[in-house]
Amino acid sequence: MSQRDRIRMSDEEIETFFAAGRKLQVASANADGTPHLVTMYYAQLDGDLAFWTYGKSQKTVNLRRDPRITCLVEDGIAYDELRGVTVYGDVELIEDYDQILSFGMALTARYPEVFGADPEAMRPFVEQQAHKRVVVRVRAKRTASWDHSKM
Repeated sequence: MSQRDRIRMSDEEIETFFAAGRKLQVASANADGTPHLVTMYYAQLDGDLAFWTYGKSQKTVNLRRDPRITCLVEDGIAYDELRGVTVYGDVELIEDYDQILSFGMALTARYPEVFGADPEAMRPFVEQQAHKRVVVRVRAKRTASWDHSKM
């Protein structure tokens, strides 16, 4: 077995890793072909990575033009602790207000350290924000994973 095969995460390990992760690096392609890279809070939507963003943001403009996306969830400090999963795929832009609101509430509940322990207290803010946002659902085509603690 190669070292690459030894450090690859199983599907179950990836699922657990995504559930515990906090930040999603998101790369889309600018019109000139350069990468547009940002960090987003995320949640899973029926097993897919997803995040919300302003409908007029640069990443949304890019993804409307070219739906290809690359995302990274990573963790670790020392080399033997480094873990990560890169997801390559296409996006589905969700623009239905009720779906955006539902996702926004789920995202708020996922990050109590940011939004507070009571997601319902944030509902008026989420309702107001949902009018300006889209949900970006990542439809994975392939993944690459590594867990250096397996070495």
